[in-house]
Amino acid sequence: MVSEPLNPTPETPGPAAEAPGPTPETALPAEDAHLEDDAAARRAASFERQRRLRQEPRFPGGPAADPAGSHHERRIRSFQPRRSRVTTGQEDALQRLWPTWGLDIDGRSVLDLPALFGGLPVVLEIGFGMGEATAQMAADDPATGILAVDVHTPGQGNLLGLAERAGVSNVRVANGDAIILLREMLEPAALDGLRVYFPDPWPKKRHHKRRLIQPEFLDLVAQRLKPGALVHCATDWEPYAEQMLDVLTAHPLYENTQPDGGYAPRPAFRPLTRFEGQGLDKGHVVHDVLFTRR
Repeated sequence: MVSEPLNPTPETPGPAAEAPGPTPETALPAEDAHLEDDAAARRAASFERQRRLRQEPRFPGGPAADPAGSHHERRIRSFQPRRSRVTTGQEDALQRLWPTWGLDIDGRSVLDLPALFGGLPVVLEIGFGMGEATAQMAADDPATGILAVDVHTPGQGNLLGLAERAGVSNVRVANGDAIILLREMLEPAALDGLRVYFPDPWPKKRHHKRRLIQPEFLDLVAQRLKPGALVHCATDWEPYAEQMLDVLTAHPLYENTQPDGGYAPRPAFRPLTRFEGQGLDKGHVVHDVLFTRR
């Protein structure tokens, strides 16, 4: 009597051997596979439509959606672009005033600040929110030009409208990444000051690398500031205020305006904004940090 092999081989298959085939977990009926392919195609088409929308200007003749495009390297950014509802008044200001008072930060040319501001000394303001404080500072000091940078479209339109109603002509609104502006579009010693009021604090520890006020940023700014130029930062987030004070104090090209090396009182030229007032009502402490370029 010949017994069956205990370990069948391909040449001598045992009685339990079956031809290989798809398992129930991986096999899909043809109709289901077709539907899955259609869904994937729809998702890809939707993604492409959204990508194109992000790159298209919302207002013809107004600020570009992505002015620097892909010709500058991607990096960790200190801001988070967001799209919010634009009011009728803001849209009107963008369409009428942007060609005269607005500019896109595309990194392709160097700005002629004396021509842009009629020879006025120029202060760079990074992040102006809805523009109320910027418009007021421009009206209070018409002898200083303010190059105001932000990526928030409603705020851009609002600032343009406020400037027009106040009758000021010493504000220009720049749309895009301030780092590209500083690095690619400004000449050495072009600026008489820098203002950074209430930047995003990025409170989570893993996001601290996104904070704007860092040693590398101060290196870049120092190249664009004239000797004696004022660097003015303000925040209601105390840990960020401590970082601002620490990194500016440690940098050899900046000097604290305060003899004790600490925070400064709010100077009269910085208006108390609605946002700041809301923070004070909640018990927040606002710190101003004022340093000069050596």
